[in-house]
Amino acid sequence: MKSEEIRNTFINFFEERDHRVVPSSSLVPDDPTLLLTNAGMVQFKPYFLGERKAAFSRATTVQKCLRTTDIESVGITARHNTFFEMLGNFSFGDYYKESVIPWAWELITKVYDIDPASLWMSVYEEDDEAEQIWKSTPGVDPARVIRLGADDNFWDMGATGPCGPCSEILFDRGADLACGPTCEAGCDCDRFLELWNLVFMQYDRKQDESLVPLPRKNIDTGMGLERVAALKQGVRTIFETDIIRPVIDSIADLSGMKLGDGHASDISIKVVADHSRAATFLISDGVIPSNEGRGYILRRLLRRAVRHGRLLGIEGHFIDGLAAVVVELLGGVYPGLKEHYRLVEEVISSEEERFSQTLEQGLELLKDVVEKGQTEGKETIDGKTVFYLHDTLGFPFEVTREIAGDAGMGVDEEGFDELMEEQRERARRSREGEAVAEELGVFTEVCEVVGETTLEAHSCSTLDSRVTALIVDGARVDAASDRESVEVVLDSTPFYAEAGGQLGDAGIITTPDGTLTVLDTYYGTQGLVVHKGKLEGTIKEGDPAHCEVDGFRRQAISRNHSATHLLHYALRRVLGTHARQAGSLVGPDRLRFDFTHFKGLSPEELLEIEAIANDRVLEDWPVDTTVKSRDEAEASGAMALFGEKYGERVRVVQMGDFSMELCGGIHVRNSGQIGPIRIISESGIGAGLRRIEATSGHATLEHFRFLQDRLNQVAALLKARPEEVPERVGEMAGKLRELERGAARERSVDMATSAEAIAETGRKVTIGDVTLVTQQVEGADVKILRDMADVVMSKSHAAVVALASSSNDKASLVVKVEKGFVSRGLDAKVLANAGGKALGGGGGGRPDMAVAGGSKLDGLSEALEIVEKSVREKLGQ
Repeated sequence: MKSEEIRNTFINFFEERDHRVVPSSSLVPDDPTLLLTNAGMVQFKPYFLGERKAAFSRATTVQKCLRTTDIESVGITARHNTFFEMLGNFSFGDYYKESVIPWAWELITKVYDIDPASLWMSVYEEDDEAEQIWKSTPGVDPARVIRLGADDNFWDMGATGPCGPCSEILFDRGADLACGPTCEAGCDCDRFLELWNLVFMQYDRKQDESLVPLPRKNIDTGMGLERVAALKQGVRTIFETDIIRPVIDSIADLSGMKLGDGHASDISIKVVADHSRAATFLISDGVIPSNEGRGYILRRLLRRAVRHGRLLGIEGHFIDGLAAVVVELLGGVYPGLKEHYRLVEEVISSEEERFSQTLEQGLELLKDVVEKGQTEGKETIDGKTVFYLHDTLGFPFEVTREIAGDAGMGVDEEGFDELMEEQRERARRSREGEAVAEELGVFTEVCEVVGETTLEAHSCSTLDSRVTALIVDGARVDAASDRESVEVVLDSTPFYAEAGGQLGDAGIITTPDGTLTVLDTYYGTQGLVVHKGKLEGTIKEGDPAHCEVDGFRRQAISRNHSATHLLHYALRRVLGTHARQAGSLVGPDRLRFDFTHFKGLSPEELLEIEAIANDRVLEDWPVDTTVKSRDEAEASGAMALFGEKYGERVRVVQMGDFSMELCGGIHVRNSGQIGPIRIISESGIGAGLRRIEATSGHATLEHFRFLQDRLNQVAALLKARPEEVPERVGEMAGKLRELERGAARERSVDMATSAEAIAETGRKVTIGDVTLVTQQVEGADVKILRDMADVVMSKSHAAVVALASSSNDKASLVVKVEKGFVSRGLDAKVLANAGGKALGGGGGGRPDMAVAGGSKLDGLSEALEIVEKSVREKLGQ
């Protein structure tokens, strides 16, 4: 039975039993508590918790899932993998144990035709009901129904969330695979294969570990497609099934090694196959390698695969080729694989290239550390070294631990974690600045007393309201007069409070005795809008207040906000749907838009994105804003931004038929009101994250005027018309290059003359049979010192040459060793590093040529003395 038939059979079985067939959701879940979709029930979690009501009470899926909890077992056991397809059926308060258990038995034994004599059924040790239903199901041998503890038969999705007792169907693969004479059903060895887990979802586990009954009792089942395929296709491991074996065969073609050649190579082959599949699916769902979150998981998988590929003897790029095999195998089932294949290929190639550049360096460092540690009798690699490998060379911690383990050493995980936490804390401080706990406290108190603010910003820009609270210097007051900074709370407001990246409104609030020039509007706490500004006159609690928003500024912000939606659409059209908004800042003068992408954009891509956005502006599409339930919005195709929190009622902003997003901001009425959009800059802000800055409307025109003014200034300096500037600059650049070449020729002649003089008159010392030449040089940089060292060695026939100089406030040392003497222990890297300490720095390079540098300009003579001393020590003189 092929995998495709196994999928279709499962879906058809439950569709015939009135289950809604629901497509697989993304591996990136719409759930801030989860990094990845790790079970079939993830997309249904709100239904289990009673947070949202489903349009159906029964569902069935084939869900793509990814888990790394058992990553260390991948390749070692016959059944573990990180990416897998989960066959599942679900009930949301409809049927329960009395239906799902007989259905499971029927499907397994009658439809899939798996021998009942090979099956065992486990239930939670306190679940009398499930045991009784199993034993009374026709065809079930009561002796094969066993009770197990919570570790085996109480399912949860983590520390918190939906959970409940479960029942597992286990397949006995034969006594020859037993781990020992006491091996029995429930053992975690390769003999007993868990086929299907039936979860009786009835609790919600809270942070304090208490179990709160769910509003309804539910069913959540999961059966691994790969495991069923292994049984139905008569193979011993999941890696030999029809959806993984072709990947294995491709690895064999690349490496010349096949399954069965050896235990270590078998593990590496399986790891590469599994991780290649997982990476292909992650990238097709928009995950980009990074050093945090799901991006780190992807990076870890790819880099672990590269390392195991090297262990198999595979050099150069290869995972991108394996991804093509995965797409060919499963692209028909998951169309996103084919749709995003170009992205998958480019991301994998980029990550392989990046890691390959540091892999050898990291492996060499680890080898030295391990050898030194073993010599000194150490059993652990220190946390500082592990952190350096992770932070500087990009070695995932787990890869370092694995390599160290292969050499019989452990790693200082606690020390590594401390250094990582220090780094995170530095990042948090730089992002957040100082928290103002007292101010947050007063806002909370005010909200409890006066209630939430009614926000009218979407419907008007002027409004008559009432002052409900005043805050000065973090404390609530009854009245305030003539102050530079006052925070005012109203019962209702037309001012938009900063949210979703859109800056807050500015304007004027007028009371009978005072005027507040509002400079910023924001949420003091959830639901409480605060207006901060400069007060002239007096304002008191209870005062009537007339509000007027700065209409010109709001219109500019609205243009930029609508422009972000157009740019989001254009980016996804040009780069692919993996390019998703990761943050934004919308102000009156410009917009900033952060998005996921793995490399910098080319000038051609930026021009195309800009052109597409401006085409939609010129077409003057209507911009419609509607309020819907979240289910209605998602069903209509509205895009939710990951990380944003949405309530049950959401605002949907739609432009024409090409852009529809959940967004609480204020927008223009028609795309033509946005005006010209201009991308000012594009840059990287982190691994897998890019940033575009752009303008719209009047700001774009001002930017063009600024550029035109600068061009006119340059043209005036060149005594040319603006259109002649490029040609005139080209002519001047050509003349400058010719002058530079002439100067370089003169410097080369001077350098050669000086070097020949040093060869004749420089300080020359004979140490045994080694001649050493050392000399200080005036005003030479590292490049000149290198060239001079070559000439000095050639003319003087010295074995070692050391030259030092200072240039541009930097001291430099160059050491050259004749290659025939390197084998005798004279290493230029070691000599340069030793001398470099006198310059306040270190050295590096090759054994025959190395450099060192630092800021201590007065350490040149000492550096040369240290080099001479080091040569003497190496030669035993």
